Amino acid sequence: MTRKYFGTDGIRGRVGDGAITPDFVLRLGWAAGQVLGRHYEGRKRILMGKDTRISGYMFESALQAGLINAGIDVGLLGPMPTPAIAYLTRTFQAQAGIVISASHNPYYDNGIKFFSGQGTKLPDEIELEIEAELDKPMVTAGRLGKAKRIDDAAGRYIEFCKGTMPWGFSLAGLKIVLDCANGATYHIAPSVFQELGAVVEVIAAEPDGENINHECGSTKPGRLQARVLESGADLGIAFDGDGDRLVFVDHKGELVDGDEILYLIASYRKRSGGGCPGVVGTLMSNFGFELALQKLDIPFVRAKVGDRYVLEQMHQRGWTLGGENSGHIVCGDVTTTGDGIVAALQVLLALSEDGANLNELKQGMRKLPQHMINVRTSGKVSLDGNSEIDEAVKAAEAELAGRGRVLLRPSGTEPVVRVMVEGEEPPLVARLSEELAEVVKTALT
Repeated sequence: MTRKYFGTDGIRGRVGDGAITPDFVLRLGWAAGQVLGRHYEGRKRILMGKDTRISGYMFESALQAGLINAGIDVGLLGPMPTPAIAYLTRTFQAQAGIVISASHNPYYDNGIKFFSGQGTKLPDEIELEIEAELDKPMVTAGRLGKAKRIDDAAGRYIEFCKGTMPWGFSLAGLKIVLDCANGATYHIAPSVFQELGAVVEVIAAEPDGENINHECGSTKPGRLQARVLESGADLGIAFDGDGDRLVFVDHKGELVDGDEILYLIASYRKRSGGGCPGVVGTLMSNFGFELALQKLDIPFVRAKVGDRYVLEQMHQRGWTLGGENSGHIVCGDVTTTGDGIVAALQVLLALSEDGANLNELKQGMRKLPQHMINVRTSGKVSLDGNSEIDEAVKAAEAELAGRGRVLLRPSGTEPVVRVMVEGEEPPLVARLSEELAEVVKTALT
């Protein structure tokens, strides 16, 4: 069945449009409560958290009302990283967790995503059940739920993050600049790294409801790069608005993206004796990353873009490491979902054990030039059967002559088609991506 509202990462859009309205979210809370309530006996509880965007207050209230009307108790976590909500849902043995966030998007967007009681994505069949319930009249449960704020949520998650490191692990002597994207990690990440002994300088940790991801965070790391160089820090770490993605900046101010982060973790695990049975990337993973893993004799597969698909491949193969070049990294032997703080600590563990700096360790992988252009569309589109686009792709692939690749992919979270070309020659890659983007724009708009 085709989903009407749920995408690859929950329901997301511009506030006030489509499903991102208070009345819809009220009904969504009720529908989710009805469906999840049917799958469990006894008193039901769902945990709910949000990032720092201003509309979170409105949607938190609407969801809370809908859930209570369905007879569900609600545990309010307040502003918390998405992976923290997954973790706390498990530890509180709640039936589900809900995150109000649009991740790396601007403040005027928002979204709703769900975790199962195990801290994983909701199964497709449950999402379809919720969508079906939305079409039914909303009725009040005979026994209403209650809401309670969980005051020690932040402290619990901070201790969890620190506990993912070996006994005695210390960051003493390391100077780190943290960019919290004015988002959900603003009151979490500084404590984690300071309590592990690092000297921490923090930027973009003063959320006002509208500055989340604005010229900061993992999608806009320029400010962090400058600050690392100015302060003489050993490295910098930038999270996105909800804390499930990260990028590093080394002491030279150079960006270290998700592919390189995965390489650093995988190569360390291979060297340390614990081994790395394989890594899951995506269609967007750099070909240089794949080549670097081949040299280490580490198997690699590509999933469709989206953490849902990365996790599916990891589970199918029994592997514990996967992620996306955007910096969404899943360390499945530590937690159940992408976690920026946990992934950062895994990289810092590798640095600590090897006694090298970040710039030195990343030299084992050479990225091929990769150029991507986002072509905005009026809504969801399909590229199948478009002869004009197909011919343009074939022509581009012929020019690459087997020394690169072309990928066209509609985004699952926003109305754009991502046009990506990868190859050995930067001018050729840039020209082909621009030409393809123009063809896509003409054909679809």
